[in-house]
Amino acid sequence: MNFHSISILFILLASFGCNRSECKEIDPEKEVVCFVYHRFGDNRYPSTNVSLEDFEVHLKHLQTEGFQVLTFADAIDYLHSDEPAQKTAVLTIDDGYESFYKNGLPLLKKYQFPATLYINTETVGGTSYMNWEQLQEATDAGIEVGNHTHSHAYFLNQPAAERYDNFEKELKRTQKLIEKNLEEKPETFAYPFGELDQRMLKIVKEIGFKGAVAQNSGVIGASTDLHMCPRFPMSQSYSSIDKFKSKAAMHHVKLIKEEPSTFLATDDQPKLSLTLEPESPLNGSVNCFIQGGDCAVSKNQVNGKVILSISPEGPITGRRRFLYTLTAQKNGRWYWYSHLWIRPGIE
Repeated sequence: MNFHSISILFILLASFGCNRSECKEIDPEKEVVCFVYHRFGDNRYPSTNVSLEDFEVHLKHLQTEGFQVLTFADAIDYLHSDEPAQKTAVLTIDDGYESFYKNGLPLLKKYQFPATLYINTETVGGTSYMNWEQLQEATDAGIEVGNHTHSHAYFLNQPAAERYDNFEKELKRTQKLIEKNLEEKPETFAYPFGELDQRMLKIVKEIGFKGAVAQNSGVIGASTDLHMCPRFPMSQSYSSIDKFKSKAAMHHVKLIKEEPSTFLATDDQPKLSLTLEPESPLNGSVNCFIQGGDCAVSKNQVNGKVILSISPEGPITGRRRFLYTLTAQKNGRWYWYSHLWIRPGIE
């Protein structure tokens, strides 16, 4: 490439920017553990609720253990920065329920922690949802407000001829509504229900979000696509302090390749293939869990790399979303990886 070509390339990058995950390789020592909450102190919905006692214990643990707690946008910047690696956590809250404003936000203020709140703008001001004044108060307290689409629809259930146009229009509409009402343009995005396909992922990147979160569990690190980041769910079933501590102490599994990279399952026994370095913690004794079925794992070495193949031992029926989860221990550290599968044909 001659000097003239290099100059043109530099100008283009300066003008339009580049995908952050491609601009600079992430330090393999840097990791971010991300949690997702919905409701706080609202016992009517146990599957998405966390008690205030549990939530405060979570915050106290992060404080005691010396975590830096960042918004998701700031965590993306941290991963790409030259700052030294340190224990880092992100607290995300989906949907903008009023219980966050009444019960969760005061505790965050008490511990002086930021968080990222993802709102679907169609419900702002509705019954049990935060209004714009409450959202403004949250942003003034250091809460990042992110895009969660306008309607929070099951986009994968829409015909492909309409899905992507609807998805892009909703993203842009929500951007405008949040910017108009809060005078801040959202920098990050959360997929409704954690559901996406490759074209939706492409749209999110093209719009220019720094990063996006899904709903598979795991730790963000060097091989994570930062536009489909994992998060550990926190609700009454998972929010005991022992479970929170174990998730906060997990580490990222670096992958060379993941096949398929999509979340869409084409049958009831989807097969997953992971390519790893021989020193990977998954190239040892590994625990495998599959929601709705037993797990079969096989390993092969090809050209100096390890190929891990994961499949269920029988059909998985009746589930729209299910996870393949792998954990392993190496040198006293626990590692966690999961792959989310989605079957849009199941309601």
